[in-house]
Amino acid sequence: MEPGSGYGLPDLYGHMRSSAAEREHAIEVLKAAFTDGRLTKQEYDDRIGLALSPLTYADLAELTSDLPTGLPGSLRPPPPGYLPPPGSRPLNKTAVASLVCAVIPGIPLLAILLGLIAHGQIQERGERGAALATAGIVIGGLASLVFVLIVMHS
Repeated sequence: MEPGSGYGLPDLYGHMRSSAAEREHAIEVLKAAFTDGRLTKQEYDDRIGLALSPLTYADLAELTSDLPTGLPGSLRPPPPGYLPPPGSRPLNKTAVASLVCAVIPGIPLLAILLGLIAHGQIQERGERGAALATAGIVIGGLASLVFVLIVMHS
């Protein structure tokens, strides 16, 4: 392997000297690849020897270009299928219905029932809305308690 080919990097960036920290990171990538059995002892020794000398970004990228770990800064784009999962989980509609029923006079028991159902669905499906379901249960319970107290004092 001969350093200096540029490895598809823009000319100005590829010819810039890498820092000691970037070379150390490349060495860590090489160590991990050797430990995983991706490099032979000879390949590992050769690449470590090159990584210890001052290199350009293109030279450094070439040392790890055939390894899955790669270098920071995305010298090459990640392969398809390695994107992080979307950040937002769906909101449980039964939890929303529980909270809505809790604030509607006359149906607080329905709010409690829907809140309990929502909690089960949220645990099963991994959805958001546990706080809404809990609020529906608590508000529905308090409204039911107030209703019972009013009826008992009448």
